[in-house]
Amino acid sequence: MNIANFPWLTTIILFPIAASLLLPVIPDKEGKTVRWYSLIVGLIDFALIVYAFYTGYDFSNPDLQLVESYPWVPQMGLNWSVGADGLSMPLIILTGFITTLAILAAWPVTFKPKLFYFLILAMYGGQIAVFAVQDMLLFFLVWELELVPIYFLLSIWGGKRRQYAATKFILYTAGGSLFILLSALTMGFYGDTVTFDMRAIALKDFALNFQLALYAGFLIAYAVKLPIIPLHTWLPDAHGEATAPVHMLLAGILLKMGGYALIRMNAQMLPDAHAYFAPVLVVLGVVNIIYAALTSFAQRNLKRKIAYSSISHMGFVMIGIASFTDLGLSGAVLQMVSHGLIGASLFFLVGATYDRTHTLMLDEMGGVAKRMPKIFAMFTTCSMASLALPGMSGFVAELMVFVGFATSDAYSSTFKVIVVFLMAVGVILTPIYLLSMLREIFYGEENKELVSHQALIDAEPREVFIIACLLIPIIGIGFYPKLLTQMYDATTVQLTARLRDSVPTLAQKQEETLKVSLSAPQIGN
Repeated sequence: MNIANFPWLTTIILFPIAASLLLPVIPDKEGKTVRWYSLIVGLIDFALIVYAFYTGYDFSNPDLQLVESYPWVPQMGLNWSVGADGLSMPLIILTGFITTLAILAAWPVTFKPKLFYFLILAMYGGQIAVFAVQDMLLFFLVWELELVPIYFLLSIWGGKRRQYAATKFILYTAGGSLFILLSALTMGFYGDTVTFDMRAIALKDFALNFQLALYAGFLIAYAVKLPIIPLHTWLPDAHGEATAPVHMLLAGILLKMGGYALIRMNAQMLPDAHAYFAPVLVVLGVVNIIYAALTSFAQRNLKRKIAYSSISHMGFVMIGIASFTDLGLSGAVLQMVSHGLIGASLFFLVGATYDRTHTLMLDEMGGVAKRMPKIFAMFTTCSMASLALPGMSGFVAELMVFVGFATSDAYSSTFKVIVVFLMAVGVILTPIYLLSMLREIFYGEENKELVSHQALIDAEPREVFIIACLLIPIIGIGFYPKLLTQMYDATTVQLTARLRDSVPTLAQKQEETLKVSLSAPQIGN
């Protein structure tokens, strides 16, 4: 068989799902065989991802590649259609990387290990499918599929309030998904031809009012997953009860689905409506940055503090998507990948710290740096990455969004100055709450009861290896961003050109921007 014609994406999606079905029949009482089996499956699938893109993907081509399409339910017009471009390819690689490390992070799991790893591997394939499918109905199905494993991972292996957190998660996300289904069906049946192929739908001539209604529906759905305030409250609760590997999947991959879908569906398929909604996205992005940063500063629970930090960083993604510049959109994609790496590393370290201290309350910590120097060093380094220290990926991503938005000609000078100033305030708040967090955990007076605990030992080699794997791309991208941006620049440049073409004239856009910007703060509040 010709390697170029091999169904790479289908194999990458279905392999971990098929492998998970064998877990119940593997003879293993203590879970040791199961975890090695799951890790090998994760490594094989990640190797397939890297090999497929290394051999069959052309960075200079902005269009879909590795395209596969097979009739699935032809009576409904439902096809198994997958493909990858610059928007999806980096996130597929990120999914394979983070999930494989999450499997390694789950090494201490001893309660129902077969079910735990079954859910992890099933979600592995489902999350990759979200970034790869090119059929609207199929997108809805895989979007729903990956919700089920998260629900059980929270409700079975979570903390004391795990049932509440899991129920809240499923209600928020499933409720938002209804808007995806309604919008997808409406778009598919619009016009003379019935089709759910995303490329065909993007070519349909939707009326402006129709686009605006569809855009609003999609925005509600993706606002839950991104998340956008005020539809964010499920995330701190979910993170507050999750285990370390589930943290890594939530922060590293799940939030990126909202940003990806916002670009794929809203901006790419509804460009005229995007011109009108973009100022609203900017205002909501600023609200995310400032409100979540202030809320994070006030949190005394370590997991909830990092969770609100994640919400704050996602605000830069929204502003980059709404910038109408190549640099801003490129920064938004880079921020998604960067935060996936940084968020996963921080939440893994939070889990490692909890395993030793048996507390998440900052008031009960203090003075553990001498007892755990390796964890102290890793936690400090990852926190520096989160606060956008130069030389780290977060700095490059946020700087690109800053400059991209500041140089955009789609907004008035006054609006840009206000937004850039508020973004800068958010950037200033970030080191305040992160450095104060480090001080309360590792410095200050020792909690005698805490430091005398027998479990207060330093990081083991497995934990150091996981953080090292995450820090290598964080620092690598920080010093040489082209490592990542060259993978998607052709696609983002093409998309930005289309978005700018959707604006009739600059004067009209300025008028609409001023109207929406005056009313948008009411939405944010």
